[in-house]
Amino acid sequence: MALSRWRSRFFPSTLTDGENQHVSLHVQIMFRIVMKRIQDKWKSYRHRFVPWIALNLRKNERTIRQVTERSKDRLVSDEVVSETLLHLFRALLRNDVAQQGEVLRLLPASTQTRYLSPETTEGPDIGEPEGVHRPIETMLNTVGFCIERKPSSLPFAGTGVFVTRGFVPKGTTVAMYPGTIYQAYEPILFQSIGNPFVFRCIDHVLIDGNDKGISKIVYRSCSGRDRIGPFRLSDITWLTANTENPLAVGQYVNNCSNERAANVCYQEYDVPEAFPLELRQYLPNVNYRHDTQRPLRCVVLVALRDICPGEELFSNYFTIVH
Repeated sequence: MALSRWRSRFFPSTLTDGENQHVSLHVQIMFRIVMKRIQDKWKSYRHRFVPWIALNLRKNERTIRQVTERSKDRLVSDEVVSETLLHLFRALLRNDVAQQGEVLRLLPASTQTRYLSPETTEGPDIGEPEGVHRPIETMLNTVGFCIERKPSSLPFAGTGVFVTRGFVPKGTTVAMYPGTIYQAYEPILFQSIGNPFVFRCIDHVLIDGNDKGISKIVYRSCSGRDRIGPFRLSDITWLTANTENPLAVGQYVNNCSNERAANVCYQEYDVPEAFPLELRQYLPNVNYRHDTQRPLRCVVLVALRDICPGEELFSNYFTIVH
């Protein structure tokens, strides 16, 4: 009875048989369009949906990275990672002096000289025309390569990350995984719903690298909370299309497949206390709680082999420690 009332409300009985057939055909077409969109969305999302990946491990054994113990999960030392980050971040700040005046005025004279005096430059990282700041160009001139987001070469994989120019030697820090850091005991239920960008570290620390929705709001709030006067302790520009730290695109690196072997791997990196205050503005991570009693956790992606220009970056979403 209820069904009859519903049909009479939306499809009046005065319609002819031909009109009824037309309405029925229109409904079928709309249903197919909706199902096609849902199917395409799933095909893109499943590449980052952990349960689906886990169920398909047997079909994609090359997507598993195996290490004998936790200590051997690191491809390079933290000192090497720090050296790369410091070299790039100093170049980024030096090439953006026009916007860093308030920060530089509060630094010791010896530190100011590092960024203001031409005699103290470190190689070819000063190459931008006066008044122009392009982080991608600074990255290319400083570390010898640059990476950018583009449509992935994998079908239905959405966005990927490519080495667009330059050459990446094995063991080089290629990218960083940005986002809010949650300790194992901190809540992340609502942020994780439908979120394919939650990264889990070996010690169960989570990094929410989603740049949309509630995750974006949480990150902005935590970043603003931790500011010390003019000194920003984290980068929020990775939430936009114009990021100040061009490394901060690691959340878009896709999982490898049997046909596309991994060329980068994740490596956990705890920021040392001695990390310069003026350079922390380029760190794309922030703790969820302001009173976390441990170093800021970052995750970097390190090259497993030499990577040539034009190659897409692929990682291993699963690591097995024997």
